[in-house]
Amino acid sequence: MKHAELADKECAVARTWAVVGERWTMMILREFFRGSHRFEEIQGKLQLGRNLLSARMQDLEEEGIVERRKYQDRPVRFEYHLTEKDEDLYPVLLALLRWGTRYKVDEPPLKLMHKACGHIVDPLVVCDGCGEELHRRELRAYLTETAW
Repeated sequence: MKHAELADKECAVARTWAVVGERWTMMILREFFRGSHRFEEIQGKLQLGRNLLSARMQDLEEEGIVERRKYQDRPVRFEYHLTEKDEDLYPVLLALLRWGTRYKVDEPPLKLMHKACGHIVDPLVVCDGCGEELHRRELRAYLTETAW
């Protein structure tokens, strides 16, 4: 199966991966989450070719994950800003950060602090009903009626 065919599958994971699973897309999103807004800034931080970054940014804009806003008229220049869809991807990046910190680096180069209480946090996926951390073995998947 080709990457482009994932968008046609009746699977939320496949359709999501069709959007964010292209090479460099999550790294571009990481830069947005770090506060970058301008093409040249993201290009410089990631050392990507203009064509590749331009294609990925266009994909993200078409998907409604980022929006382009003009900040200069002469010459015309744009910034890119997060949308609600982008903000909803933040937990995905946190999960990648947690996994990478646990298995891929000796000393974590980045720690996260919860601004409200000042604690260093380990991002977890928790049940929105009881607040307990979720583990794969404690979950059961089932098809909804619309999937039949």
